[in-house]
This record gives sequence, C-alpha cells and structure tokens, in this order.
Amino acid sequence: MEIDIGGRLWSVGPERPRVMGIVNATPDSFFEGSRRQSDDEIARAVEQALDEGADMLDVGGYSSRPGADDVPESEEFARLDHALRLVREVAGADFPLSVDTFRSGVVRRLYDRYGAFVVNDISAGELDPQMLRTVGQLRLPYIAMHMRGTPQTMTSQIDYPAEGGGVLGAVLRYFVQKVAQSREAGIVDLILDPGFGFAKSVSQNFELLRRMNELSVFGLPILAGLSRKSLIWRTLGVTPDEALNGTSVLNAEALRQGAAILRVHDVREAVETVRLVRACSGRAE
Repeated sequence: MEIDIGGRLWSVGPERPRVMGIVNATPDSFFEGSRRQSDDEIARAVEQALDEGADMLDVGGYSSRPGADDVPESEEFARLDHALRLVREVAGADFPLSVDTFRSGVVRRLYDRYGAFVVNDISAGELDPQMLRTVGQLRLPYIAMHMRGTPQTMTSQIDYPAEGGGVLGAVLRYFVQKVAQSREAGIVDLILDPGFGFAKSVSQNFELLRRMNELSVFGLPILAGLSRKSLIWRTLGVTPDEALNGTSVLNAEALRQGAAILRVHDVREAVETVRLVRACSGRAE
C-alpha cells in the first residue's frame, strides 16, 4: 500500500515493514532516555535515527504516559514547532515525518509552517471533535489509535467484558466506527494502531498482541507501538531502561502478526529485527 504525504508516495505494508523512530520534545516521557529538549539533543537524536535506518520520524510534544500532566495547546505547539524546525534541517524537507498530537489546531498551524506530514492521534479524534475534519481537509495521512479516556484517566478504563469479545472485540468495534468516520471526513490514507499500553492491562496487551493479525480484516496498515512499554518491564521485573531486549522480542511477534510499522525508541535494534524476521519468512532482500 502507498500513502500520500504531500504528493510524495510512501509504501508501507506487512510485506515490507517500516521503522518509525520516536523523537520526543518533552521533559516527561515515560522512558527517560527518549527525552529531548535542547537543539543539540534533538539534532543528535535525529542524526542517530537516520544513521540507524529509520524510515520515518514521529515527533511528539505531549507526553501520553499514564497519569501525565496535561500540557496547554500553546506549549505543545511551541515544543513541536521548535522540534520540527530542527528535524527538517537535519533530515531534509522530503523525509517522511509524523506528528504525535490529538489537537487539530496544532495540526493546522504546523501544516501551515512545514507542509504535509502524517498525523498520529492517540485518541482517533475522540479528544478533539475537529480533528478528523481537519485531517481530511488538509489531505493528510492519519494514524488512528485505540484508547479510552485520556492519559490522565485511561488506567481506570480497562473493563472489556468477555461477552463483548474482550479487548480484541472492543478494538475491532472501535475501528469499524473510526474507519467509517475517517472516510466520511475525507481521510484517504489511514493507518490503525491498537494502542498497546493505553487503557489496557498487561494481560490484555498480550491478548491483543497474540490476536493482532485479526485486525487485517480492515485491509489497512497496522502500527505496533510496543517500545519499552509496561507489558514488557512489568512482566520481566525490570525498568523501561532495561526493556530493550524485551522490546525486540515483542516487535518480532508484532511483525509475525502482520505489523506494517514499528514505532520505536531504538531504531537500530528494530531495523535488525525487521531484517531477521524477513529472512526467516524468506523475504530477505
């Protein structure tokens, strides 16, 4: 499948998985090693991601870790504006970028300054009723993620009754609705993210990963964001700093389950995981 980023076509699909490197312009992301604020820190993070083989960079200015403080829209925009300027200087104007935000006002202002990018929305339009319409009007690709509540409340919203199909049933129903709403808003290029770690317990995250291939029913690329998340470090009894090996293991399973994009803090290890999984499946280049 190809997605259109401002007239530049970017191919993505499970047959050729992509690696999305995270650039966090925040002081409070859950993984301390990913926090970047100064010009030098952001520039070095971008250079490293490019050197290690990132296919896309995902730039965020609002921490969505459980219980994170809310950030005013003006502050989020200022962080992203600062980061995107540096990312464009280092990576170039044509390198594929996504912006991690749930605010349509941020999307529109950044689009006016920097042109097209992928919108990565943790709420799939639930936190801003103008988001889908804005993305459709600007003809931007859109990543719709499953979440309940907000980053401040999501840990209390993990009830997925068995009679409703459990967590997978809830995610499937959610995406049926979100795909329809996105198409109605004029969004052409759509990517789905099941939302590992968002309003889900450790066991629910593993259940969702085991059955992630069932999301292929939508015929859309699936993004897996497992990097250093709590299902890894809680299961292993370690910290996020010590969760790189576990991340690689679960990224390999996500690829086996049909993931088209891996969103990661550690690009080199993810690129190696993609190469090895492709080699095991007979798809080595």
